[in-house]
Amino acid sequence: MNEPFAPAGPAGPAGPAGPSDGLVVGVDSGGSGIRVALAEAVGGAVLGSRSSREPVRTGPGGISARHLLEQVLPAVRALAEPHGGRPVVAVAVGAAGMATLGDELRAELPGAFAEAWGVGRLALAADAVTAYAGALGQRPGAVVAGGTGMIALGTDLTSWRRADGWGHLLGDCGSGAWIGRAGLEAAMRAYDGRRGGSAALLVRAEKAFGPVAGLPGVLYPRTDRPAVLASFAPEVGRCAVEDPVAADILARAAGHIADAAEAVCPVAPGAAVALTGGLFRMGDALLVPLRTALGERLPHARTVDAAGDPLAGAVALAAGLASGTLRLPEDPSLLRLFGGPAS
Repeated sequence: MNEPFAPAGPAGPAGPAGPSDGLVVGVDSGGSGIRVALAEAVGGAVLGSRSSREPVRTGPGGISARHLLEQVLPAVRALAEPHGGRPVVAVAVGAAGMATLGDELRAELPGAFAEAWGVGRLALAADAVTAYAGALGQRPGAVVAGGTGMIALGTDLTSWRRADGWGHLLGDCGSGAWIGRAGLEAAMRAYDGRRGGSAALLVRAEKAFGPVAGLPGVLYPRTDRPAVLASFAPEVGRCAVEDPVAADILARAAGHIADAAEAVCPVAPGAAVALTGGLFRMGDALLVPLRTALGERLPHARTVDAAGDPLAGAVALAAGLASGTLRLPEDPSLLRLFGGPAS
């Protein structure tokens, strides 16, 4: 059983305050758990953070507001205790599934945070938005977040554009699950003697899962099929150095990722493109063809390193909301803002 955040004493009172003497809270909630950071409202310097490997549950109303609060409120109390009762003046929550499963969070969190801390300034964002804010801040461009799944998000600071992120059955093209599935298909082709098979991937598939003739029985009943598929993606990456089939899979993945970036990136010269997420730790086997594909599709854009992760993005959203400097566009499903800037 995963341990929740350790409880602590109450946070100080959150009376009227401007951002100069206040604190902000950033929350990053995803499939692998939840992270909370406490930061200065001015500048966003992080004072401390806590994490839990217990993901927020999903129920009939979508993402559970109660379960999120059960983890966030004690974490903030513990983080705020050493800081002399300084008030929390803004909060930003980024959550996987916010766009489609966030109705309960949008309905309940504004009142809950106002009751807990007296704070009315709140940003509720899809995790792709916090990934964008962490990677690029508030400049125009596109961010591709790649892991088990894959989504691209872009903005010209007027509106958002999204591509993919539709799950392993309908999309997530080029993702870890996509690469892993393509690698296992190549293994099955080799087992059958069909064209397009890879003997090297067959060996690795049987080492990972046992005899591949039994792979459908292992894979199809699983409720975590995307994660199981993605677990094979690193094997495709390791094979790609010497195996042309594996190399071709990664080249096709790079093309899909670049397609998504192209679909969302603003057309203005100088737009920035950043890659974030564990998928891109696969190394040159993926990154070399991806840089080539991005250069072909987006010659006007600059590929840059991601400045920070989604938790840093949540902190940046909260700090921008507190100071009235938030320029990222509001959107009904991607980024909802509650309250106004601090006075």
